[in-house]
Amino acid sequence: MAAESQSRAAEEKTSGRSDVNKKLKYISLAVLVVQNASLILSIRYVRTLPGDRFFTTSAVVMAEVLKVLTCLLIILLQRRFHLKDTVYFLVDSILFQYKDTLKLAVPSLIYTLQNNLQYVAISNLPAATFQVTYQLKILTTALFSVTMLRKSLSRVQWLSLLLLFAGVAVVQMEQEGKKEASSAASSTQNYTVGLVAVVISCLSSGFAGVYFEKILKGSAASVWVRNVQLGIFGTALGAVALWWQDGGAVVERGVLFGYTGAVWCVVLNQAFGGLLVAVVVKYADNILKGFATSLSIVVSTVTSVYLFGFQVDLLFTAGAGLVIGAVYMYSLPKGPSSSSPSSSSASSVTPPTTELEAFLPKAQRLVAPPPPS
Repeated sequence: MAAESQSRAAEEKTSGRSDVNKKLKYISLAVLVVQNASLILSIRYVRTLPGDRFFTTSAVVMAEVLKVLTCLLIILLQRRFHLKDTVYFLVDSILFQYKDTLKLAVPSLIYTLQNNLQYVAISNLPAATFQVTYQLKILTTALFSVTMLRKSLSRVQWLSLLLLFAGVAVVQMEQEGKKEASSAASSTQNYTVGLVAVVISCLSSGFAGVYFEKILKGSAASVWVRNVQLGIFGTALGAVALWWQDGGAVVERGVLFGYTGAVWCVVLNQAFGGLLVAVVVKYADNILKGFATSLSIVVSTVTSVYLFGFQVDLLFTAGAGLVIGAVYMYSLPKGPSSSSPSSSSASSVTPPTTELEAFLPKAQRLVAPPPPS
């Protein structure tokens, strides 16, 4: 009898955990979809509002500052608020080990460029078009991973990349017909500029992610320290870009000119959105993350129809459908053959989501050292 009751209790406990995990998966899916769609839609919204426009370069700097401050707070919390010990630790990690810190200058420069280009692209492209086209970052990350890290892709992944490229091409063909009408309707938006910006952003996203993954291999540094190092360079380089592009206007009007509640929401979303994703993503596998990305494209498109008057036709639907299918196919696990040495070294070209993602630029999440078993 005792054995039966213990067995029944174990089964009930397992069933309870299964129900909790299932609920957490659905919550994770919702959070990932909202995060993927909300930043793009909110940037598009604040950039199309009438009135004084904020300096996008200042928004990039403010987001970097908030990331650094939050990382420092987390490091302080990890060290039980021992301020002196925390300062010594940071000085040793950042200044004394300066060669290690300097390695992050290159990815930080690329991220700063990428974040600024993201504003340029979304300011000139419909949110739905940007969301679809920006999935090219999967293609660039895969190609850089194959060439720089010698990773391998399954046949399904190669097929998904071809479908991804075809889908984006179809969407661009559809938008080409609307370019003249849209440019006539809004002299402040330039479709070609937006398209060039998103393509360069995808290229930089892929290269920076793979380069950073290469740097992190064999590194024992704390992921939060890495983010502080990235943030320091990002803030400095962002300030240079701010002065170079908008220096005169900033001196005249101030860094926070044009900031409204909606703009601050964009900055906070860019700075802290990744943290929320990092908290819930441990409950989401690659398939769920791929499904969330696909679903966020649908959410962005539907919202754009009601919020921005975006018109969806057959070509856009076909192109977006190809992209959604490609993203989902790419996230599928490899077959049994992946247990071979060549396959096991590249379980996924798309970098896995870890706690490092909390404060890295949204446009590209990077690989962190695997958690201890």
